[in-house]
Amino acid sequence: MIIELNGKRPIIGKDVYVAPNAVIAGDVTIGEKASIWFGAVIRGDEGKIVIGPRTSVQDNVVIHVNAGSNTIVEADVTLAHGVVIEGCHLEMGSFIGMNATVLSGAHIGRHAFVAAGSVVLENQEIPANHMAAGVPSKVIKPVSGALKDRVAQAPTDYLEMSRLYSSGAKIISA
Repeated sequence: MIIELNGKRPIIGKDVYVAPNAVIAGDVTIGEKASIWFGAVIRGDEGKIVIGPRTSVQDNVVIHVNAGSNTIVEADVTLAHGVVIEGCHLEMGSFIGMNATVLSGAHIGRHAFVAAGSVVLENQEIPANHMAAGVPSKVIKPVSGALKDRVAQAPTDYLEMSRLYSSGAKIISA
């Protein structure tokens, strides 16, 4: 469902996959080849939300914004299932693990990894190429090895999955 609010209509780029039950409302811009999966809610009602190209907004993700901070998600970011973000900045290629929360004013560096279930506090910074974990999150170590490969591969995997759904999925019951 795509909703215009107070004269602000979401702008959705070319070749974006939007699942039938996703909700995108208000001042939202989504870059080309991004994917917005089942149950995701992107609500730009108090400010601007920008989602970069090839970003994956997976099942049941909530993206909101507040009057004090826009929400900026750069290119090739992975937001895993159940992530909640608001008023933060996620740099290119970062990966936010399942059910993690990133609060207002937080800044996640390029190719950083936030572990599943973590809570990144208001105004907290996670440096580029580092892993953060915990409640509240703490920077643990540099991203390397298999984790680095997984973070780098995720945008391509979800681009392929969105192509599969765009070309081959058929709703058989509602």
